[in-house]
Amino acid sequence: MKMIYAIVRPEKVYEVNKALADAGYGASTKWSVAGRGKQHGIQVGELVYDEMSKNMLMIVCDDDDKNEIIDIIMDTAQTGESGDGRIFVLPVEESYTISSQSKDD
Repeated sequence: MKMIYAIVRPEKVYEVNKALADAGYGASTKWSVAGRGKQHGIQVGELVYDEMSKNMLMIVCDDDDKNEIIDIIMDTAQTGESGDGRIFVLPVEESYTISSQSKDD
């Protein structure tokens, strides 16, 4: 299994979630985050905003589904501008369902 963390613009998160759900990947966790990437924030007049609002999606998937999920996120979240976000993929060693107290396969 893999854990995909996708950091996307807030205005794109609904579209990304819908595209994932339409493709059969409806399970995800979303939360609001703030940070900065390569763009180091933006300057408006004399004010510098070095932390930009983003949303992070967390998706656990089978290894075989990883590339399709990444492609959906990349295609849907891209605006053509700098600061569209990042995707991180990590291995998942184990997972458990609390309600049934069982280890997932």
